[in-house]
Amino acid sequence: MSNQPIDLRRSATQALLYSVTIAAVTLTSLHLHAHLATTAFAYLTVALLFSLTDSFIASVALSLACIVALTYYFAPPSLSLDIDDPQDISVVVAFLTTSIVGTHLIRTIRQQRETALKTAAKLEQSAADLQDSEKWGRAIFEHNPVMYFMVDEAGTVLNVNTFGATQLGYAPHELIDRSVLNILLKDDREFVRKCVVTCLENIGQSHTWEVQKIRKDGSAMWVRENAKALQWANDKPVVLIACEDISARKRTELALLRSEAHLHQAQELSHTGSFGWNVATNEVFWSKETFRIFEYDPQIEASSQLVLDRTHPEDRVSVQEVIDRAMRDQEHFEHEYRLLMPDGSVKYIRARARSTTTAPGVVEFVGAATDITSAKQAEQLLRRSEAYLAEAQHLSHTGSWSWDLCEREFVYRSAEVDRLFGFDPEEGASIDAIMSRIHPDDVPRLRDVTDQAMKGNGGNYEYDFRILLPDGEVRRIHSVAHAVIGSDGRVSELIGTHMDVTGQHVARERLENTLAALRESEQRFRDYAETASDWLWETGADHRVTHLSEHTSYAGILARELMGQPRWKIASDIEAEPEKWRQHRAALDAHLPFRDLIYRTVDRFGAAIYIRASGKPFFDVSGNFLGYRGVSTDITASIRAEQAEQELRKAHAELAHVTRVTTLGELTTSIAHEVNQPLSAIISNADACLGWLGREAPDLSAARSSVEWIIEDAIRASEVIRRVRALAKKSEIEMVTLDINEVVKEAVALVTRELANHQVTLRIELTPTLPPILGDRVQLQQVIINLVMNGIEAMQAIKDRVRQLVLQSSMDDMGRVEIAVTDCGIGIAEDDIDRILDPFFTTKSSGLGMGLSICRSILEAHGGRLSVVRKQEPGATFQFALPLHKEAIP
Repeated sequence: MSNQPIDLRRSATQALLYSVTIAAVTLTSLHLHAHLATTAFAYLTVALLFSLTDSFIASVALSLACIVALTYYFAPPSLSLDIDDPQDISVVVAFLTTSIVGTHLIRTIRQQRETALKTAAKLEQSAADLQDSEKWGRAIFEHNPVMYFMVDEAGTVLNVNTFGATQLGYAPHELIDRSVLNILLKDDREFVRKCVVTCLENIGQSHTWEVQKIRKDGSAMWVRENAKALQWANDKPVVLIACEDISARKRTELALLRSEAHLHQAQELSHTGSFGWNVATNEVFWSKETFRIFEYDPQIEASSQLVLDRTHPEDRVSVQEVIDRAMRDQEHFEHEYRLLMPDGSVKYIRARARSTTTAPGVVEFVGAATDITSAKQAEQLLRRSEAYLAEAQHLSHTGSWSWDLCEREFVYRSAEVDRLFGFDPEEGASIDAIMSRIHPDDVPRLRDVTDQAMKGNGGNYEYDFRILLPDGEVRRIHSVAHAVIGSDGRVSELIGTHMDVTGQHVARERLENTLAALRESEQRFRDYAETASDWLWETGADHRVTHLSEHTSYAGILARELMGQPRWKIASDIEAEPEKWRQHRAALDAHLPFRDLIYRTVDRFGAAIYIRASGKPFFDVSGNFLGYRGVSTDITASIRAEQAEQELRKAHAELAHVTRVTTLGELTTSIAHEVNQPLSAIISNADACLGWLGREAPDLSAARSSVEWIIEDAIRASEVIRRVRALAKKSEIEMVTLDINEVVKEAVALVTRELANHQVTLRIELTPTLPPILGDRVQLQQVIINLVMNGIEAMQAIKDRVRQLVLQSSMDDMGRVEIAVTDCGIGIAEDDIDRILDPFFTTKSSGLGMGLSICRSILEAHGGRLSVVRKQEPGATFQFALPLHKEAIP
């Protein structure tokens, strides 16, 4: 619209110019009287000329104006529009046609020329624009703060902007015509090659990747490459790559990843997991370490319930209270609790959390959960170690301490130090309190040690002192200390131990006293050995005498030449008792101890003596046999006494036999009666048998019965004779297993007649199933008969009461078989009761006083004991007890 006034003015000017030109041509032609054709040619020329500059319509209008002018001025009749001459009409028509055609042609040519000019102008403009665009593009390519690469299908760099090349430390020409892969890490080249291939396969599509490029100096830079393949000249594709330096971002990411890795590593190393808790939404965040501590799968959603599920049942209530309090008060919290893991193990957790308020006003807790199991275990071990140390110090009575020489106070002291000084561990120990516990005599010594430590240059100190406790107890202390030099080069502390050596001191005193007592005892025993009849001896490994008490020779017990002789060379009874010496040699060869070896030898005067020796082998620390040590005794006197005792026992036995015979004499009537009875019965039964057989019809059954009675009476008479013979027989003692009740019955059978003659009633009370005893039947019968006969004699003077004798058997309190004979006679006088069992003591006018003495000897030979029992009633009770047979002892 802005060009319309210009066009109008130009059209007005052209119309004016046309009019003037036509007028000029017309006037000229009129003036020259030009011919119609000539004028038409002039008009045609003007029209064609104007058609070169004007529009086709204007040229047609101009041509029509020219025709009007030709027709009006130059076609006869002139000054009229009529044309008389057809030739003129043809001229006009030709003019019009030529004008129009020519104008059209000119118009066409002019338009084509204008079009060509416009096209050329456009081409020029396009070229200029293209040059500008190229210039701008190159400028942009060159000066864009982004690295650009243009590579071909093979990856060869076609172009690179200066900025990009400079970033890599190259000049552009150093990169052009080189493979773009050369500026990549080897590990990334295959990846980039595939990316370029993808771009080439997808022309026009952009692709992005991140990769590291290597600078000329060898350093790497991270770039994010945005590439697109384009069709370039000759339809050859090229790839344009824009590289954005993302090193800073990568460094940030790597730093973030490293930070996260470090945080994760730190959490793993410190066993501390982090967590977040949004109270409003109850959203919970756990770190990986938190999941690891609680041993949950990190894929599950964290929640407070997971904590409660894993909490030890004993701590679950407290944990729930902490959670509830945190939700209610929204304040920081810290607590410890235990976890009970699926494998049964227990973990200790310390949880700390701080509440923070976010921008929307939401309260969140951010905290850490630390696995303190190792710390707890270490703490327990430390406590246990401290307890062990304290116990060890208590057991060893050793306390450790550190003494500040300048401040004159304990820097550290163990509980044992307090115990040694008698201090309360909860209270401090001032220097005055400490000095008050030191024995006054030892205070200067402690001060000397302190002064030496302060003046010296380190070193160790060892000293003793005494502690005087308030109750008067004195403790002896052995102290070892080491001086510690401070940073100023001076001795600042003494570190040491106090050991209670009171016990050792007392033990040492006791040891010294014991050694003195031992030396005294040794001397005493040496005196005993030198003065006693026993002597000590020692033999070597070859059993030859190497040591002998010296007093034996001086006393004439043994000959001095016994040194170096084995025992079997000293003895004189080897041939008489070869088995004894064989067994002794075997014991010596086996290095076994021996006891009470009795052998015969001669003294230094040639008289026979008997030696009893006992010895035991001794060895060195390696167990090698060194010989025997022992003691020997001259038992010649005891052997002689034993021989005399045997003679005495023999005489005693003969006396007992005489006593039995005497008793038998007294029992002759009874024995005769006992024997006469079965003999009379035998005779009667024999007569009866003959009577039964002498009948006309012999009664064989009655005769057989008579014969059986004869046999029974004969056995009874034979038994009486056997008993009498056994009692009268002078035989050696025969120890056999006996039923004491049977022994009693057999003895009673022998005195039945005496009981009847003296009108004595015998009551027998025998305990059935008594255990067996070991004894001589005849001697025990003799004892019972003697006691019964004594009882009968004790009741001879009794007229006012029934003469009754009680014979009892039982078990006493000591598990022995006991027999008691009780009479109701005159009893035993009080003065006689202690002597009644002594030999030759009797209360009878015609007695010898040997009956009870013999009974006591017989019973003592059986291991029993005869005693008299005091009783209130008239009479006396004699009883004896015998041990059970060893097979009857349970």
